[in-house]
Amino acid sequence: MTTIRDVAREAGVSVATVSRVLNGKGYVNLETEARVREVIRELDYRPNSVARSLSSRKTGTIAVILPDIMNPFFSELARAVEDTARSRGFTVIICNSDDLDVREKSYIKVLHQKYIDGIIFASSTLGEEDLEYMIRHHIPLVVLDRAPGQGGCSVIRSKNAEGAKLAVQHLLDSGCRKIAHIAGPQELITARERLKGYREMVEGRPWFEESLIVPGHFSIAGGKGAVQALLEFHPDLDGIFAGNDLMAVGALKALHRMGVKVPEEVSLCGFDGVGAAEWTEPELTTIAQPIYEIGARAALHLIDRVQEKTDELVDLELDIHLIQRHSTRRRRN
Repeated sequence: MTTIRDVAREAGVSVATVSRVLNGKGYVNLETEARVREVIRELDYRPNSVARSLSSRKTGTIAVILPDIMNPFFSELARAVEDTARSRGFTVIICNSDDLDVREKSYIKVLHQKYIDGIIFASSTLGEEDLEYMIRHHIPLVVLDRAPGQGGCSVIRSKNAEGAKLAVQHLLDSGCRKIAHIAGPQELITARERLKGYREMVEGRPWFEESLIVPGHFSIAGGKGAVQALLEFHPDLDGIFAGNDLMAVGALKALHRMGVKVPEEVSLCGFDGVGAAEWTEPELTTIAQPIYEIGARAALHLIDRVQEKTDELVDLELDIHLIQRHSTRRRRN
């Protein structure tokens, strides 16, 4: 394998001069640079990326820590990060934490040992100790959608409470008179904000009861179980706002099995805007997050920090919008 010393010897220059040409740093006169580049082509010299990373402590690699890539929201998010990073010459490592803080801590330590350039977190278990570790070791990070509540990192998320209000208002406009909420895990800020938005829209209405709020754990199985509990206590409900699309899919399956027609008897709205919401029958109305934009912005901002183009910490809250499909339908009051 051709080495940098071979190039220097053939070009009649020092190793330092070849290094300056390769890295684009430091002065080299045009004639010398042209000669060095010609020798590089003739010898088919390719810099050793491992050696360069050990020297610079930069690997051109970022990581994404997700709770579960099987969730289509995180799959779409990861694709956006990968596409964007690749366009900037970076490689992406994807890690599944299963929302286990022990696994996440292990990933952080291993990635640091591998000289990872930065980390994007979409999991919910990022703690203050983990954050302090990364700040202390100068590891740039961006948190997606699930802000940890501490400083020291950039956050990119959607307007969750506003989206929940939009969902409930849409159900009301569709003729619903008693609307339930299938809530996500309340240790997650996204679930808390969506529940908050629902409450602000329904508290004070004569039909509202606390038992109209049922946990669904952000899963299809949770959505199924929630619907069964809701209809047992509220057989007259005619609208459901599910805190994510997976729970909405589960709710739709349970309603179908119970012989409840959607949207004729119960209208159903999800949240996230994943592609899977179009695969059901009827197709699901949803509050869509700009999933691809979230991932792309996170990757671009992280890479800018890695390349020291910015040291700014950002807190972006992106707009959401309603996608109306066949699981809700305007009805006459």
